[in-house]
Amino acid sequence: MSEVADSEQEILDALRLNLVPGIGPRTQQALVECFGSPGEILRADREQLMQTPGVGPKLASAIVAASRDSAVAQSELNRCRQAGIELLLYGSDRYPRMLAQICDAPKVLYLRGAIEPRDELAVAIVGSRRCTIYGKQQAERLAAALARAGLTIVSGLARGIDSAAHRGALEAGGRTLSVLATGVSTIYPPEHDELAKEVIRQGALLSESPLDQVSKPGLFPQRNRIISGISLAVIIVEASRNSGALHTARHAMEQGREVFAVPGRIDSLASEGCHDLIRDGVALIRNVDDVLEALGPLIGPVERREGETVHSPRELTLNDQEREILNHVPNEPGHIDDVLRSTGLESSRVLSTLTVLEMKRMVRRLPGGYVVRATH
Repeated sequence: MSEVADSEQEILDALRLNLVPGIGPRTQQALVECFGSPGEILRADREQLMQTPGVGPKLASAIVAASRDSAVAQSELNRCRQAGIELLLYGSDRYPRMLAQICDAPKVLYLRGAIEPRDELAVAIVGSRRCTIYGKQQAERLAAALARAGLTIVSGLARGIDSAAHRGALEAGGRTLSVLATGVSTIYPPEHDELAKEVIRQGALLSESPLDQVSKPGLFPQRNRIISGISLAVIIVEASRNSGALHTARHAMEQGREVFAVPGRIDSLASEGCHDLIRDGVALIRNVDDVLEALGPLIGPVERREGETVHSPRELTLNDQEREILNHVPNEPGHIDDVLRSTGLESSRVLSTLTVLEMKRMVRRLPGGYVVRATH
């Protein structure tokens, strides 16, 4: 990750490449692997570009043309700045750490709103656009409960389950991120314009697409890899066997993310995709406790708020006292007397809470009066 802000030229190079028609995420990744950076790609000639897998004569010519004209990219950058839209470049400090891990991460992300460090504790909730009342209720209920526990809810702003998940998080006062297939200035579906504004106030809109990109069918499966990539896990609430939500589940599995499914009625066509996933080994989810218990370890500690660092999603199940005392337990073995002094609480209360934390496998007691945070 870079230590300084991205230069104007780096941003313009990333935009110029991103604005080339017909260059998908896999091809862009192949080009970066061959040449190293958007700037180097734009400096390559047509013959060099055509040696990259997936780059034919037409696309090579389009890239060369983009290298000679920065006016469109400059206009895009000016519009972003005027609208308060941030551009996050792959490899920069501001780029989402989870998303940077996937093999075809977007090289530039448009951000409308704000991403915070605690958004690394994110879970995606997706499902059918044509959902049942049951599906909508479950999406809202789960999103609200997870948001209250301290998780950020990720979805795609689509009709049905996606919008129910965003609304559940918003009504609970939590954070939510919406990943769009269209540009962040082109809300789809249009009736979710007000919902998008609410998401911006309590989270952010994200997209790899240019500002004016309109809805196209092929963009949605491509977008789904970002939904799963930015999340610790994906929950499928309701999905038929041909639902696009199953694309998100497949992306999650390929990316090493957890996949969970909410069961429906056994005779419900709307839940056939979820039931297939459960039959094939995906964890069945009933409530927030199921989710927090099943989530795997974080790639690194996350500062949820000042003075509170989360090392595992399971820590979100703790009450305030347990969480406070756990934050005084060191990652390397430390003497229990040091923990007692640092908390400033009654020794009996600290010792009893440490016993509870040990039973919950959050801490380990060691010989000689030492204690350490448990690794999961």
